[in-house]
Amino acid sequence: MIYRAIGLMSGSSLDGLDIAFVHFHENAGKWNFDIVHADCYPYSAEWINKLQSSIQLNALDYQLLHSEYGHYLGTAVNTFINQHQLQYQVQLIASHGHTTFHVPQKMTAQLGDGAAIAAETGIPVISELRALDVALGGQGAPIVPIGDKLLFGEFDYCLNIGGIANISAHAADTYISFDICAANRVLNLLALQVGKSYDDGGQMAASGKVNYKLLDTLNDLPFYKEPYPKSLSNAFGNDIVYPLVVEQGCSLEDALCTYAEHIAIQIKAAVEQTKEQTGGGTETSKKMLVTGGGAFNTFLTDRLQEHLKPMNIELMIPEEKTVKYKEALVMALIGVLRWREESNVLSSVTGAYRNSIGGAIWMGQEA
Repeated sequence: MIYRAIGLMSGSSLDGLDIAFVHFHENAGKWNFDIVHADCYPYSAEWINKLQSSIQLNALDYQLLHSEYGHYLGTAVNTFINQHQLQYQVQLIASHGHTTFHVPQKMTAQLGDGAAIAAETGIPVISELRALDVALGGQGAPIVPIGDKLLFGEFDYCLNIGGIANISAHAADTYISFDICAANRVLNLLALQVGKSYDDGGQMAASGKVNYKLLDTLNDLPFYKEPYPKSLSNAFGNDIVYPLVVEQGCSLEDALCTYAEHIAIQIKAAVEQTKEQTGGGTETSKKMLVTGGGAFNTFLTDRLQEHLKPMNIELMIPEEKTVKYKEALVMALIGVLRWREESNVLSSVTGAYRNSIGGAIWMGQEA
């Protein structure tokens, strides 16, 4: 069976809207994929401000922005379809939306009205992908592990270093997955101090030195001592971590170097957390798939590889489209699974009391 779907992802780093058009091939439960076209549409300064300040809005203005952003997403999809001449080829669109409020086990909210996307494109849309899991007592995150299981099952670990770093690990016939720490969100905020959107390749970090006082302060944050399942909101990086880094008063290069070291240490600690369930000793070599913008930060990945070397874990960085667009790819898969009425969120990683078939469907055209 072949499915042709678009996945939309707006990450916490606010670098732009990721759009991926994917062909999925399913045969007897085995899935393969081909990212046919993918683009990132950078946000304008106006949209960055709107998305960043959305949690300060009153209820009415928030709902108006929800609708406005949905129409924005639909227009972006139409532009993407026209650019790549995909008219009449897209069977469905799966939109993650842009996360604003995230209160694990209570509620989660993503901007981007699915009805507005469907109205703009005339294509069936699946949105609100996390809501049912939260209603079932789950964290509502992470939801990407279903893609790790079905599309990247040959890897022992799947690590995504985006605005927030998260990890998936095999545990016999189930998956363990959780958010690790704020990652690019904090690194990018630091780079903005000198007018750069990010530290290209980690060059500024590489020229700095670790501030061990700051490193100890970061590593002592209570979140890291919590058991999984656990998830993070953007506020953790924005309101807790970034101010701690700034208050230390070290140079920008030292701050970037220290925070990269912190990320590497916490990823190693996350791997160690999964050992009991995965049977993870060091006697056999294991492979870790690394995606997300942080995979291009060679200083960070070098530090991470150094920390993981004693655990006999090798980092594997795939081709560029998969690195950049893995989350949009998995959103498209989640939409396809919803269309097939198959489980697309795993309770073993979110803490819900059962797997769920998440997502609201908005039909783009009259039947």
